[in-house]
Amino acid sequence: MGTNHGPSWTQRHTIPSDTRIGSDLVEDLIQEMGQRQWPAMDLFRVQLAYEEAIVNAVRHGNRNAADKVVEVEMTCCDERVMIRIRDQGEGFDPEKVPDPRQDSLLEVPGGRGVLLISEVMSEVHYNDIGNEVTMIKIKSDKAA
Repeated sequence: MGTNHGPSWTQRHTIPSDTRIGSDLVEDLIQEMGQRQWPAMDLFRVQLAYEEAIVNAVRHGNRNAADKVVEVEMTCCDERVMIRIRDQGEGFDPEKVPDPRQDSLLEVPGGRGVLLISEVMSEVHYNDIGNEVTMIKIKSDKAA
């Protein structure tokens, strides 16, 4: 089987503010990445970043409001994955999220998701108001 699987795969969903529903969506992306022979470590990192971002959108962005939705777009090709998640919250400034690695913040909950996402993904971009994150993962050279 060759490594070229044709055009990119894309899914778009609008879901209620429910982390369980949001978590189920990533399974299709992980399956598509596996079919395109992405390394296991990349699969793990993409799923981890997705889970963090969807929880942030539902809990922090939409504040679990039943009348709000989250928009999810996922694209996968042989060498690149893009995930865009947008909530209906007021947004935030990612530059103002304190670094949870500071000694004074080690015991404080919160702030770890933004750091984790930036560590495991190749690129992370937020829109101007901070209610949309675009995460990009470039396929690793290693099959780790």
